[in-house]
Amino acid sequence: MGRFVSVELDEGGVALVRLDRPKANALSSELLDELAGAVSELERSLPGAVVVSGGPRIFAAGAEISEFGGVENGWVMGGRFHATLNALADLPRVVIAAIEGYALGGGLELAMACDLRVASSAAKLGQPEIALGIIPGGGGTQRLPRLVGVARAKEMILGGLPVDAERALAIGLVDRVVAPQTAEQEALAWAAVFAGGPLAAQALCKRAIDGGIDRPLEDGLQLERALFADVFATEDAGIGVESFLAQGPGKARFKGR
Repeated sequence: MGRFVSVELDEGGVALVRLDRPKANALSSELLDELAGAVSELERSLPGAVVVSGGPRIFAAGAEISEFGGVENGWVMGGRFHATLNALADLPRVVIAAIEGYALGGGLELAMACDLRVASSAAKLGQPEIALGIIPGGGGTQRLPRLVGVARAKEMILGGLPVDAERALAIGLVDRVVAPQTAEQEALAWAAVFAGGPLAAQALCKRAIDGGIDRPLEDGLQLERALFADVFATEDAGIGVESFLAQGPGKARFKGR
């Protein structure tokens, strides 16, 4: 698709978005623009699920530091990160990050914009920006505490030290730890399970969870109620209910609409 970002769709309907910018998949302006373009294509022609990978060696070591500048540059760069990663997070499909090697700074922010994260046991994850005398600017100060809690996020961000995969699993930063060199394969297999499910209901679930998490409980419940009503307009809801009544659970064959 571009110099640094490619998109492949497999037979099961899973789109693999792969970063390939030697040596460390640094998230340059050009790479972010290509990633934004890839997300726009996915929005226009939705797959069944999405996997984001940096390949077999490294997920992404962070932003392109050579592009850092003054206040105005920081404002523009932060906006580019936020727009791209928010668009990825807003895809109405399950998005899984496949993490090999390092996911640092902007790389971890990219992984956290995904719904789920599969990490190699050799992976290292962190927000090391403090060592440069700066702060995370691609969503790290907001997404990390939502995943691991405020105190752990402060420890990682203010201390700047990465955590290994087992620690990341223990604190909820990643969801599965797998053998080295298998993260992409395992993420694709997991994504295929979602891709074969009721995609319209999955999209509404994401809207309910992401849209309600920062609201007062009563507001979140009202959002859930509205989306619960909406889901019965989908073809898959009729298929699922009818299949359950006729055959019991787990037998429905959904059409994804």
